[in-house]
Amino acid sequence: MIGQSQKRLPIGIENFTEMRKNGYYYVDKTAMIRDLLLRGGKVNLFTRPRRFGKF
Repeated sequence: MIGQSQKRLPIGIENFTEMRKNGYYYVDKTAMIRDLLLRGGKVNLFTRPRRFGKF
């Protein structure tokens, strides 16, 4: 059972303001991106979910 203090997943919500205002779970990956850029590897692979961006 989900308690009152647990945040919900923003399934189907793409608006950042709405996620923050309504208390949805959000993961900030800014530090991870910075580390990737500073490491300067020859190749970085960024995968995406199947059907990403399609309606």
